[in-house]
Amino acid sequence: MKELIERIRLHGKILRNGILKVDSFINHQVDPVLMDACGREFARRFAHVGATKVLTAEISGIAPAVTAALHLGIPVVYARKTKPVTMPDTVLLTLAPSHTKGVMTELIVSPEYLADGERVLIIDDFLASGATILGLVRLAQAAGATIVGIGTLIEKSFENGRAALSSLGVPLESLAVIVSMENGRIVFEGE
Repeated sequence: MKELIERIRLHGKILRNGILKVDSFINHQVDPVLMDACGREFARRFAHVGATKVLTAEISGIAPAVTAALHLGIPVVYARKTKPVTMPDTVLLTLAPSHTKGVMTELIVSPEYLADGERVLIIDDFLASGATILGLVRLAQAAGATIVGIGTLIEKSFENGRAALSSLGVPLESLAVIVSMENGRIVFEGE
């Protein structure tokens, strides 16, 4: 997606350990116009899958997931990293490694909002190793839901997350695919 790629070119910063900092428009400060365009594009790409819910992880996946859900006309559920007192005692819970924090993170969803028979579209900010998305898949499957698609804003294809998700057999769409971040240069697919 041209607008997203251009924003990454202008404001994305490569940090140590293969981290791409996009805090100025996705992860800390959010550009709502850009996220709306991304949500509209996700809705276009996934209109055919018959999703009934969008699922994401707290916090960076929320903006693209909300705009995609808005354009699809369905609710969005996000996996929390801590259990609030308002959540029931019995929850759906899994662990996933945090690429940016370097620790294992809990992903928690209330079974009130993710149920048997749901058709779930996962939307997240990044696809790197695929570990967070696989955590979301485990949550949906534990609820009895079916994964019908996966969408990410940014894919770092050199971290092989797509291969980790291929056995799911669902459409996987990334709006910007980075093939290299070597020598301080971001190279996108097709360049």
